[in-house]
Amino acid sequence: MSGGDRWFRAPGITRADPVLVILWVALIAIAVIWIAPFVFIIFTSLKANSTVMGAGPFAPPLHPDWSNYAKAWMRGRFATTVLNSAVITVVKVPLGLLISAMAAYALSRIRLPFRRALFLLVLFGTMLPFQVMLAPLFTLVNRIGLINTYVGIILPYLAFGVPYQVFILHGFFRDVPRELSEAAEIDGASHFTILRAIFLPLSLPVLAALLILDFVATWNEFAMALVILQDNGTWTLPLGLMSFQSQFSNDYGQLNAAIVMTVLPATIVYLIFQRYFVSGLTSGAIKE
Repeated sequence: MSGGDRWFRAPGITRADPVLVILWVALIAIAVIWIAPFVFIIFTSLKANSTVMGAGPFAPPLHPDWSNYAKAWMRGRFATTVLNSAVITVVKVPLGLLISAMAAYALSRIRLPFRRALFLLVLFGTMLPFQVMLAPLFTLVNRIGLINTYVGIILPYLAFGVPYQVFILHGFFRDVPRELSEAAEIDGASHFTILRAIFLPLSLPVLAALLILDFVATWNEFAMALVILQDNGTWTLPLGLMSFQSQFSNDYGQLNAAIVMTVLPATIVYLIFQRYFVSGLTSGAIKE
């Protein structure tokens, strides 16, 4: 170190890494870009319609108008759509995780004929975009008489959601020490007991991460619900929000209040399980 460097650098102070500084600046900029729309929506939902255009888009409401939420709830008939979304999500998400856990356990720990071929078939299901299946899916559901029913929408949700969950859980289950399941088998435990007592408790972080992803995907799903749920009495929340937007697009305060109410349940679920999210996904990222 030259004498000039010693002169200008105080003892105990290290020079900041320029790369880290650039990364932090980039992360802060990206965070601001992502957060800005949410701030705009929340502020607008608390403003009277007459003051929305006068103030700036990010100006906080001086006199919050909480009645926008009550008016939007009543005018948009969100009680029905929220109930429909809640029933579909509460049934589909746990059922999908249970089916996926059983399938992943069978494919990773039970000696089945053509086990690898079955796993590749499941893996193929993760690559199939559901958009190309909407027309034949509508024909099938209509033929068996399940249009405008909970079962008619839950079954397709399961069909397109389970393969991805099986793929993640399969990688995690393969990494569980085989000695645990072999010791349980020696003690006379069945496969269902081993799955319930050993694998499910060990995979709680992964299951929590999948629960978040599946809850958000099911709660916000639009295209499939639009095709199968044609009666407004069976609409889910995204369909109700679309209808509200088409009718009251100029009522900015109530429209943004409806958007906030739509995303709030998914946000709450994420906040509850977010500490498992990163660890759960990285735990399932195991190579074959």
